Amino acid sequence: MGEIYLTRIGRKRLVDELKELQKKKSVVQDEIARAKELGDLRENAEYHAAKETLVNLMRRIVEVDSKITCSKIIEEQNIDPDKIFIGVTVKIQDENGKDYKYTIVDSEEADPNENRISIQSPLAQGLLGHESGEIVTVELPVGKTKFKILEIFR
Repeated sequence: MGEIYLTRIGRKRLVDELKELQKKKSVVQDEIARAKELGDLRENAEYHAAKETLVNLMRRIVEVDSKITCSKIIEEQNIDPDKIFIGVTVKIQDENGKDYKYTIVDSEEADPNENRISIQSPLAQGLLGHESGEIVTVELPVGKTKFKILEIFR
């Protein structure tokens, strides 16, 4: 896994999730031990369900741990403050004069309900590297759209 860029809050969420997953892992391991005590494992549904749950937990633990290990904190990076890059909030205006405000984050932290868009999204890709005042044409799924960059916030 390559480097991923997270906010401090996003990284903390991953660390908290990892702690919770590790707690659940202990609980599931105890369930497996209890299920083994019930006898024949070939016909023991509790045992097989717990084993499957453990496999899924372990997969997510490895994934989250890897993301934490590969993460870099956006706020600690030397990024040009006048250009749009990961970690910035940008206010833009479309061709119809409607304003939008988005924060560009890694896909791990993306949440459209909070106007946090993934760096991999077409809109973010079209805005990257541009400055306030520029008009950019972005290739969106609905077609090319022009946006004026009104403001960049750190």
